[in-house]
Amino acid sequence: GMEFRKLEEKYTAYEFFFANKSELSITDPIAVDKYFEQHSFTKCINCAAYTGVDKAETEKEIAFEINAKAAGELAAVCKKYNTQFIHISTDYVFDGNGSSPYKESDQTNPIGIYGASKWQGELDVLNNNEQSLILRTSWVYSSYGKNFVKTMLRLMSEKETIGVVNDQFGSPTYAADLAEAILIIISSGKDPSLGIYNYCNQGIISWYDFAMEIKNLVNSKCIVNPIDTASYPTPAKRPHYSVLDTTKIQQTFALVIPAWKDSLKKCVALLGQ
Repeated sequence: GMEFRKLEEKYTAYEFFFANKSELSITDPIAVDKYFEQHSFTKCINCAAYTGVDKAETEKEIAFEINAKAAGELAAVCKKYNTQFIHISTDYVFDGNGSSPYKESDQTNPIGIYGASKWQGELDVLNNNEQSLILRTSWVYSSYGKNFVKTMLRLMSEKETIGVVNDQFGSPTYAADLAEAILIIISSGKDPSLGIYNYCNQGIISWYDFAMEIKNLVNSKCIVNPIDTASYPTPAKRPHYSVLDTTKIQQTFALVIPAWKDSLKKCVALLGQ
């Protein structure tokens, strides 16, 4: 959401409305309906989500309320007011047992509550509004909010040694790139063949690879040790391999997707590192 706010100046053809959780909770369908009634939106981009992967294991009801029920209701409101709905989903809808990048049409099989809630959200969104556009993304980070990049930078400044998982593979996504891609799609004038699209930066890496590149960019003296998933147990299981195939979105909208290292460099520079 903050990345869209930053892009507002560049996309002057559009008037943007931003509403945070305290101003408009998507779990309040009456307030959402009233908000749409008061404005004439052509597009609605849902950046709201419950993203606590481990906490979701003990907060199933909240995760499903935000990621599934509320997303579905928001899609229905968009249909009612003739507003195109754009929704962001996740690589965690897959079980990670594959060995080649997941296509949009591949079988979903989430292995945790978070992934299950996001998958149910996809179903609810498309059931309530078949004209919705869903973007699955992965390993999202930004100069805003809490994320892996900022956590690594903090730990590397505080500790002499850290361990990072080296047997889970995916593709990082710089939130600024994702936001820009959505606005490029909107402003392309193309009526997308709606449904599900994958978007992530280019390249396949482990979390350890990700951490090492962060370390190199800031010339940290912290020692980063590779560890396996079994040595770092978490309440929620993570997909072993959740790389997304972005061929469809690149071909449909002529998108050029940046390499993950290039985008990471931009983000780290913005953080003043």
